[in-house]
Amino acid sequence: MYTVEKSLRLLVEKWLMPTLATPIRVTRFGRTHPDRRRFVRVEALRQQDAVSLFFFRHDDGTWRVFPPENARLAIGG
Repeated sequence: MYTVEKSLRLLVEKWLMPTLATPIRVTRFGRTHPDRRRFVRVEALRQQDAVSLFFFRHDDGTWRVFPPENARLAIGG
């Protein structure tokens, strides 16, 4: 059964697997231009370097690691 992961926390834990030895932090957040959609940049501190991921808020309320598509014009009949 497919379940939609809506929580940003669940996605951060899934993608970055934070632990006490590898903490995470939000390093940037805001809205994209020109459609003003929300985004968050999360960074995981590793031993050698840092790993960062951007998460984007979609119209259905989910957070994903890819930006939402721009709305396209449609002609109705």
